[in-house]
Amino acid sequence: MTQNKRIMISVPNKLLKEVDRVVKEENGDRSQIISEAVKVYILERKRLNLREKLKDGYQIMAAINLKLAEEGTDEQLLAQYESQLAEAE
Repeated sequence: MTQNKRIMISVPNKLLKEVDRVVKEENGDRSQIISEAVKVYILERKRLNLREKLKDGYQIMAAINLKLAEEGTDEQLLAQYESQLAEAE
């Protein structure tokens, strides 16, 4: 069973009117609508953070790949590359 905590928040009147409009349209209640909005916000933040981490990883790997391509087959560099790949898993 999920336990709910009661909290008190302050929102601008205009935003509260919008919330109440959505509540009426969806036949829900304020708590339900606000809880769902917070969940969506948190999921979106997680998605954006993951995207940034992936972007950073691709940039790091691009630099390594370019170095490998420019230097040819350097065994030590190849071992470092494989080590970094293993760490990423």
